[in-house]
Amino acid sequence: MVRKIAFFVFVFLPLALAGCSGSGADDGNATMAVNATDPQLAGALQDQIMVDPQLGRQANGDSIRPPAQPYSGAVPSDAVAANTDPLDTNGLMKAPAPIAAGKDCTECAAARESVTLGGLAARQKNAKSSQCAASLTYSAAWAQRLPADLPLFPQARVTEAAGTEAGKCALRVVSFSAAQPMQILLDWYYTRAVKAGYTAEHQLDGKEHILGGTRARDDGAYVLFLTARADGGTDIDMVANNGI
Repeated sequence: MVRKIAFFVFVFLPLALAGCSGSGADDGNATMAVNATDPQLAGALQDQIMVDPQLGRQANGDSIRPPAQPYSGAVPSDAVAANTDPLDTNGLMKAPAPIAAGKDCTECAAARESVTLGGLAARQKNAKSSQCAASLTYSAAWAQRLPADLPLFPQARVTEAAGTEAGKCALRVVSFSAAQPMQILLDWYYTRAVKAGYTAEHQLDGKEHILGGTRARDDGAYVLFLTARADGGTDIDMVANNGI
């Protein structure tokens, strides 16, 4: 019985292996034929892998010690999310000197206590602004849809923006910064507001300046909260209810 088993193994095993190798060759030829007729597939399978030699050296994969320097992660440019419109300071009117904000300055309290743009908008005196705050959605695109007569300051860098078109709302709330000193921002927005028919009141609450006003003909309202930066620039939060 053992000899019979050995005989079958000796005779049939080579035939089985031969059958397998023949099938594999046919499959290989078929695959090569497909690759030859499909240049994109052939390129994906046969082309060399592209390697950045500088990044390859930074990987330091063959060393038992950490890299000699941190991986190069560039700091984003100040132009990121920036409005690149040219700044024209010719013909600017001088904003009036600020008056000390009193205890009835609801905008001042809102600026101190609100942690979101929605919270800031909800606490505005103007009902058209506060009532629309609940439907705000956040997107940097809203910064380009401020009122046509009170647009985003040229060369400003947007930090966050929100807005809504729900119902009759056209509310816009934008947080941004500018490299220019605060007085230029005050004069620029004061000039535009007055020429567009808005009132303009300038208050001071600690180190924060508040410039705001209204327009009777369309119940328009705006308010800006400005704070000087250590680098000489200005941080601004703006609320306006007549966006485009």
